Amino acid sequence: MTHSADVIIIGAGASGLIAALAAARHGASVIVLEKAAQLGGTASVSGGIIWAPDNHHMDEPEGREPALAYFRALDHGDLRDETLEAFVDHAAETIRFLEDNSRVRFTPLASYPDYYEDRPGARPQGGRALDSGLFAFSELGEWKDKVAAATIYPLTVAETPLGGATGMPEPAVLGERIARDMRGFGQSLVGGMLEACLGVGVDIRLEHGAIALVRPDGLVSGVEVDTPDGPATFTANRGVIVATGGFEWNRDLAQTFLRGPMHYPASPPTNQGDGLKLLMKAGAALGNMTNAWWCPTIATGDCWSDGSPRAVPVLIERTLPGSIIINQAGQRFCNEAVNYSAIAGAFQAFDPNSYAYNNQPAWLVFDAAYKAKWPVASAQPGAPIPDWMIEAPTLAALGDKLGVPAGALEATVASFNTGAEQGVDPAFNRGAANYDRFYGDRSQPGARATLGPLHDAPFYAVQLHMGVLGTNGGARTDDVGRVLDHEGALIPGLYAAGNVIACPTGGIYAGAGGTLGPALTFGYLAGCAAAGPN
Repeated sequence: MTHSADVIIIGAGASGLIAALAAARHGASVIVLEKAAQLGGTASVSGGIIWAPDNHHMDEPEGREPALAYFRALDHGDLRDETLEAFVDHAAETIRFLEDNSRVRFTPLASYPDYYEDRPGARPQGGRALDSGLFAFSELGEWKDKVAAATIYPLTVAETPLGGATGMPEPAVLGERIARDMRGFGQSLVGGMLEACLGVGVDIRLEHGAIALVRPDGLVSGVEVDTPDGPATFTANRGVIVATGGFEWNRDLAQTFLRGPMHYPASPPTNQGDGLKLLMKAGAALGNMTNAWWCPTIATGDCWSDGSPRAVPVLIERTLPGSIIINQAGQRFCNEAVNYSAIAGAFQAFDPNSYAYNNQPAWLVFDAAYKAKWPVASAQPGAPIPDWMIEAPTLAALGDKLGVPAGALEATVASFNTGAEQGVDPAFNRGAANYDRFYGDRSQPGARATLGPLHDAPFYAVQLHMGVLGTNGGARTDDVGRVLDHEGALIPGLYAAGNVIACPTGGIYAGAGGTLGPALTFGYLAGCAAAGPN
């Protein structure tokens, strides 16, 4: 059986949906193919925050130069001018397009700082990170249950500690939202784009897995697809866009490409590298393959629907006072409150003398006062401890349970406490940066928002794993998402966006939403380009 459309898009995550919307708004007929039974991918289980320089919600225009300076000050050889500048120049346009063509409405996360505020062009005062707001899933009809979800929140990110809030909306407000199935975070972003796509006639096919690209005479002109009704061919009159997400759940690809140990991804297990393999078979050049959107995670024993282990990103827990992170030697090895992607460098530090990654395994250690006040992953204050949390009456006993050298944990905590009681961290300067304090206890002044001694027994530990929110290496593209071959020439008819391409920002996680910002922008650019004349 053969089906036809102007543009065929493989993958119905954030980049695939905005590509579909852009192509349709430019007059193309569009079919979206999604291998899973639910759409949304990584975006649907994310915070839904978009990092967009020079966006129109900022207090005043900033132009392109500050953001470009910021990225170049962080570059370690990953960035390419053409794609970086395309992201910086079109991110704000992408935000306007979404607001003009859907019911997604963005608001700036007030005071959310860029992650590397000491670098030229950074904005310590915030303004580039945008919250996706709320969307009423009750208005999606039969599609409301076809969006993949982890935890569903009737809250915007700005109303939670992730966005800097310290309170909650009134119960009556929450009740009204629940009645309308209003959702925030990535659910809002995906739900709003899904509604917009359906409204302009985009044909979305679930459980349609791409098997191969059709490429007679070098022109990509369609896709071979495994459908619930058997094999089918989908012909693309203008182009095919691959937007399938990363490869972090493919053990072989992760082992081949990623730069260090990665054990528990926080993304959905559908990210198996299907699109990457299609692009490699088509002869695409690759870039940024050793990098990922790194993040420490906790494995709670919960599973995805297919039985794959589900891990929780550790964003807030490690920044709160009364906690530290130690390695198997019982020693601290980093500023625990630094941004979650950069901290990977500490977890993945390789010691040539021991020929080992000395900071894996690692443990989040905290005391009873911390446990009584703050959630840890899914463990709520006052609740019985889960089986993935270790408890001991003394630091010495906790060290024994963790297998660290005798006396090491007590010495580490004693040293940390001496500084924390004075509001300083001589070892790693924790609390000096605005970001360190953003997720901390902001009822406390200065660095004390993140620094607090561990005194109260019993003591606890939770193992931290090195995980990812997604990989960010893949096919190299030009400035509108057209895929390049190994000679730098265009592969006719082939486009790509999202975590399946070499990210326009390289391995740099610029700030909150630094994953979705480039993914949406290049999805938008690819959709516009594919809809135009070849």
